[in-house]
Amino acid sequence: MTETSSFIASDGPQVSVVQHQDSVPPGLLGDSLAGLPVQIVRPDLGDDLPEVADLDALIVLGGTMASIDDQEHPWLARVRDLLASAVEQDVPTLGICLGAQLLALAGGGQVQVAAPSGPERGVIEVRMRPDAAKDPVLGPVMDALGRDIPVPAMHSDAVTVLPKSATWLASSLQYPFQAFRLRSALGLQFHPEASEDIMRQWAVGEGLDADELTAGYAQHGEGLAVLVRELGSAFAAQVRQRVTV
Repeated sequence: MTETSSFIASDGPQVSVVQHQDSVPPGLLGDSLAGLPVQIVRPDLGDDLPEVADLDALIVLGGTMASIDDQEHPWLARVRDLLASAVEQDVPTLGICLGAQLLALAGGGQVQVAAPSGPERGVIEVRMRPDAAKDPVLGPVMDALGRDIPVPAMHSDAVTVLPKSATWLASSLQYPFQAFRLRSALGLQFHPEASEDIMRQWAVGEGLDADELTAGYAQHGEGLAVLVRELGSAFAAQVRQRVTV
């Protein structure tokens, strides 16, 4: 087990965060959760995934592996099972990029590896759909930023079919399924947690021009800060509401 798998002592709700690799951490999101303590779980380093009965909230982060690559990354199947159980038990859940793809698969949707529209990278614009205004997490984001919002993106795989019971919440020009809700779980294809420094590290790892990939941070810095702040705060409120009911 890694040292990060220990909960911070707290009498209130806590958030379990499944991190798949060193280069894709919680980033800005960890600081936006309105004081909720966070447990980092690293299945890639041998950590056991939590039992759904022990969860107050769940976040599944992104990663460079494909969501169906169970042979190389055998814990992915267990993460999909955990996501399915979290939805069934109405645990507040957030899936980011790979996490959103795993959530879609867990709910019966489909994901395409190396999707034909090509990679979506850097700061892009996402348009919220009408149902997003009523969403407990994206609603406050819309209130603060409107219908069209800047978001960091870094992916080549994509959700191609949503689960039948999912609500479609946002799209981009390149990929339609940028956000969706499956009961208590919100899937985001984009990366609200990615700071400019994290995006630069990803660019270097992919052999890309870091200055070009991060150019949108200067133009949209304020909007990106509002995005992660409002999203994290709203998710934390959802968590606290569930544990007090």
